[in-house]
Amino acid sequence: MVQIGYTMMTEQRGPRGLVDDLVLAEQAGFDFSVISDHFFPWLDTQGHSPNAWAVLGAAARATTRIPLMTYVTCPTMRYHPAVVAQQAATVQLLSQGRFRLGLGSGENLNEHVVGGGWPAPAVRQEMLAEAVEIIRELFGGGSVSRRGEHFEVESARLWDHPDPPPPIGVAVSGPRSCALAGRLADFVIAVEPKRSLIEEFARRGGSGKPAVGQLPICYDRDRDTAVARAHEQFRWFGGGWKVNAELAGPDGFAAASAFIRPEDVAKAIPCGDRVEEVAEAVRSFTAAGFSEVALIQIGGESQPAFIEWARDRLLPALRGGGDDRRPPGAGP
Repeated sequence: MVQIGYTMMTEQRGPRGLVDDLVLAEQAGFDFSVISDHFFPWLDTQGHSPNAWAVLGAAARATTRIPLMTYVTCPTMRYHPAVVAQQAATVQLLSQGRFRLGLGSGENLNEHVVGGGWPAPAVRQEMLAEAVEIIRELFGGGSVSRRGEHFEVESARLWDHPDPPPPIGVAVSGPRSCALAGRLADFVIAVEPKRSLIEEFARRGGSGKPAVGQLPICYDRDRDTAVARAHEQFRWFGGGWKVNAELAGPDGFAAASAFIRPEDVAKAIPCGDRVEEVAEAVRSFTAAGFSEVALIQIGGESQPAFIEWARDRLLPALRGGGDDRRPPGAGP
């Protein structure tokens, strides 16, 4: 059975709200959780972007059961890989073994803030591969010194060392990243339900390993309200990874998505309170070979209502204990 996760979306919620919402999600019975790690929101209308690692520390202590995961952290520019290894080890200890480290090659939106330009995609993949190797070596527990093509590490060691260390996942979008993930990752991450990605990951060494996807939805009892909110906050989503990775700030995302209409968003993102629409979207991931799907509820202030709906209606239906065959406009 597919595992259903909850997303702490840092771009649309402040730090205390994120932790409070996760406590509710744990109580509601979500199987796992993920958190985004950005310096900027995609659009000004989202309005937030607290530090994900600080939130994870608080979340680890505020919860007792629900697994935690970065979706995803870039260990190459804003963070040196040795720093990511230390952060991940600390969260693994705080959470008593509930943490997984999801890594990716990054977005200009977040990584440009430290200067140094934005490398070409092939260089970003080289940097990510080297970073994963450094993190794994530090997770091994010994002292690490290394002078690589992109990073230097001088006598680094994790003094608070978790056993076991966090599993490492790598985000993929094409053959090059699938090859990297197949060689270096314990699981694979993707935001599109493409079977070709999972098959390529398996062919490159990832056969039998978990695949984690992510699905944005916009729950509201009033569908028009849901569509309007999804358009206001998530219309950037349709740009595709190759475009989104290159844009440098919210103004760029606003310009790139200026001609996307509410009806366009509604075709791509389940909006409203129809469980079957969400279930169909989840099935697109499971049919592609994903074993886990993390849901994003669009809209920071709507999280408690969404979690209550998920507890009572959505999660039971997705697990085979309920259904949603109500006619449009019917009550709860």
